[in-house]
Amino acid sequence: MVTMTSADKALKSLYLGVVAEQLNTEVNPLLSRIKQTSQDVWGKEIRKLAQYGVNGGVGAGTETGDLPDAAGNNYEQFVLTLKNLYGTIEISDKAVRASENNAGAFVNLLNAEMEGLVKSSSFNFGRMLFGDGSGKLATVKAVGEDGTVTFDSVKNVFEGMVVDFVRGGSPVSGATARTVVYVDRAGKKVKFSGSNITASTVSANDIITVQGSYGQEITGLGAIFKETGSIYGLSRENYKWLVPYIKDSVGDITETVIQKAIDEIEENTGSKVNFIVCSSGVKRALQEYFNEYKRTVNVTELAGGYTAMTYNGIPVVSDRFCPEGTMYLLNTDDFCLHQLCDWKWLETSDGKVLKQVAGKPVYTATLVKYADLLCSRPCGQGMLTGINEK
Repeated sequence: MVTMTSADKALKSLYLGVVAEQLNTEVNPLLSRIKQTSQDVWGKEIRKLAQYGVNGGVGAGTETGDLPDAAGNNYEQFVLTLKNLYGTIEISDKAVRASENNAGAFVNLLNAEMEGLVKSSSFNFGRMLFGDGSGKLATVKAVGEDGTVTFDSVKNVFEGMVVDFVRGGSPVSGATARTVVYVDRAGKKVKFSGSNITASTVSANDIITVQGSYGQEITGLGAIFKETGSIYGLSRENYKWLVPYIKDSVGDITETVIQKAIDEIEENTGSKVNFIVCSSGVKRALQEYFNEYKRTVNVTELAGGYTAMTYNGIPVVSDRFCPEGTMYLLNTDDFCLHQLCDWKWLETSDGKVLKQVAGKPVYTATLVKYADLLCSRPCGQGMLTGINEK
């Protein structure tokens, strides 16, 4: 007979390993290339010594002259706070009782819940990789009389998401925990649940984030590819090696543009670009360029079952969350997802992962991971923007 105890055991012994593997390797090709480790995690923080520049204890001299003065490597400490990543499933008591005498039906129930969890977690984790840690999904452009809201982009917005409107770092009163009802992608308009949102409630330049997530997401590429401000507790003004290679207003994509960026990165930092990720429109523009000049497009196999076209042996992949008109030139060896532990179920004091929601005939289980993304050599990465898409 199927019981909550047997369901609890199944989640811990049968599903956890499979789900963790999927979330670690199958979110997208970029994540599958990034090392995950518990090193450099101290309490609630990541503290990593980052080396920059060269060792100064080198020189040439005369046969009997003085030896070069000793000069060690240059180090600075990067500091990040571990982010709290959650994923929750929900099973009603009625559903469990309806399948208590049918193991197959119960397995189907659990499978459906876990597949939904993996899909949702993969979506949000993949999105975070390209974010700046703020959690911003889109910026408000206008509010219609019918309560629909027009945004600058709806790339990161999908039906069913529960979001908060945020202004100046604080949730907007009366516009939090709103569910996305539908998305008009052509018009970049979104309708939300609840009472109509009005211009007196929400204003232009407000942003939306996943519920409760403002400022709580991982430090993605959007935070790394900036020329001003601070990152990892250090000022880019004082440490110019924290600034990546950035070229704006590229226009038409060509091999020359890509190769010049790769050459400058390698010559100035010693970093070797080994992975290129771009928007779908940029990938199509690159494919068209190759076709126009009769270039053979080679394909390679990547970890996680992905395939990718290549540029001079470097994989080129498109990602749904990559900003439009953008191409990132990365050395994935410089990236690491530091974590306190791999994905785990939150357990009660008696070791159970399924617990009843207070006052409701519903049980929930929550996956958790405490982690953040760190790039040890920001100057060894590159970004091309303003690329004409196809």
